[in-house]
Amino acid sequence: MRYAYYLLCSAVLFAACTQNGTDPVSVNTTKADSIVQPAIITDVVQHDSDDPAVWINPADAAQSLVIGTDKEEDGALYVFGLDGKTKQDKVIKGLKRPNNVDVEYGLILNGKPVDIAVTTERLTHKLRIYSLPDMKPVDNGGLEMFVGETGEGYRDLMGISMYKNKEGKIYAIVGRKNGPADGYLGQYLLEDDGTGNVKATLVRKFGKYSGKKEIESIAVDDKLGYIYYSDEGVGVRQYFADADKGNNELALFATTGFTEDHEGISFYELTDSTGYILVSDQGANKFHIFSREGAAGKRYEHKELKIVTVSATQSDGSETISVPLNSMFAHGLFIAMSNNRTFHFYRWEDIAGKELQIRK
Repeated sequence: MRYAYYLLCSAVLFAACTQNGTDPVSVNTTKADSIVQPAIITDVVQHDSDDPAVWINPADAAQSLVIGTDKEEDGALYVFGLDGKTKQDKVIKGLKRPNNVDVEYGLILNGKPVDIAVTTERLTHKLRIYSLPDMKPVDNGGLEMFVGETGEGYRDLMGISMYKNKEGKIYAIVGRKNGPADGYLGQYLLEDDGTGNVKATLVRKFGKYSGKKEIESIAVDDKLGYIYYSDEGVGVRQYFADADKGNNELALFATTGFTEDHEGISFYELTDSTGYILVSDQGANKFHIFSREGAAGKRYEHKELKIVTVSATQSDGSETISVPLNSMFAHGLFIAMSNNRTFHFYRWEDIAGKELQIRK
């Protein structure tokens, strides 16, 4: 729904406007005081918006879905259209503090490819998995993670990112509230359990942890085969996504210029091998943008290219889509969670400005 008065709202008023009702809004995308404004602000969730993921509809990209977590003990997975309106028949409620969510395509269940949304349910220590676009459970009640670990917070799930390798095998990269100095993340192979539900098999534990704060945001670049995660207050760590390539850390970057926590990570692809890595500077309402492909001759050296200030506040989870979706998001979509219980949808060209490129 479009409201003319939103064209006059300042960045400060966006949060107040959305809190006073449940309708999403289409807003002016021009910059005010160098703050990039969203094209769409979603309906509010009940408790605490935290992390978004996008399912691209293969038949009609304009009918794609945005899945967002409502992080609370009585939490939910909300599902929105590209207009920001809630798809009430697809919302999953009664989840025990769902933290992060991601999407993957073509998991073989009952001999057929099924697209899935996967979320971490912190208080039950389980992954919850739902088929897309119908949002039906395919996890037989949930898959327990980090079984047998006894450290405080070692089984309290937080981050999640999906990885599909070149052979079509699908993995969940799972993080937690607390963990050891090495081996903080778990990589699990997802497969059919023989009944059409998903089973998970631990492949490896890997990843350094500074011990300074926590690790939440995880992102996988499928095409280049890398895992990135935010070691909050320290930087972004990079590893190979294929376990057989080893557990050595490839890079630690984004170590300076951040106000507080390093949070959401996402990618904008210009080609299969080039583009941008976006990292949230939560306390500053900014996103630092780095080269995806690294520097010439130094593939793991990611140069900072731009810092963007957005109207979303205290942004934690984020997502970027680099293909056309509809007339509003013709060059891609960037989504940032905002702490007023909403998600903000930005046009890629507004994030890119004059400094960055748009996919051709």
